[in-house]
Amino acid sequence: DCKRQGFLGATNVVNYLSNHDHDRLFSELGDRGILDEAAFKRAKLGVALLMTAVGVPLIWMGEEFGEYKPKTIEQSKIDWTLLGNDMNKGLWEYYKGLIHLRKNNQALYTENIDFFHEDPDAKVFAYTRWNDEGSRVVVVANMSENYLADYSVPHFPANGTWHEWTGNYDVESGDDHIMIDLPEYEAKVFVWQ
Repeated sequence: DCKRQGFLGATNVVNYLSNHDHDRLFSELGDRGILDEAAFKRAKLGVALLMTAVGVPLIWMGEEFGEYKPKTIEQSKIDWTLLGNDMNKGLWEYYKGLIHLRKNNQALYTENIDFFHEDPDAKVFAYTRWNDEGSRVVVVANMSENYLADYSVPHFPANGTWHEWTGNYDVESGDDHIMIDLPEYEAKVFVWQ
């Protein structure tokens, strides 16, 4: 809740994965030995949370396709040739899709957020965003290195058909829960149909 943290509202909060005052996300991950597919997986998890969070998302130039250079005093040029790589281009497409979702789903315009599921042992949490006209988005994030097959998310906000945005498929929730496969370091973004 932005207001409880001293902000006037959601439009006063800026969220980011990296910015000009810090090393780039891929530089930070590389320093920790997280490279290639594992790094791109974490970047996609981060942007799914960034684009569905309350507040204003900030994207640092090149972040949307995996720019990796560390912070320097001199202004460095973005390496646009990265878009020639499949994983970099895939990350760029993922960003574009989530930006489109954020711009076109009214639930993501509000300050409404409810963290309805937290599982510290599995390192999974879920939240919902909504507006009063019926738009809803639910995010289920797996912050662990474990693939969670047939994971049950209780207290799901509504029974019915949801479109899972990251995989582009429909899924049914019922009895106030949903059963999903939740890969490691991945977020599922459900849009109410």
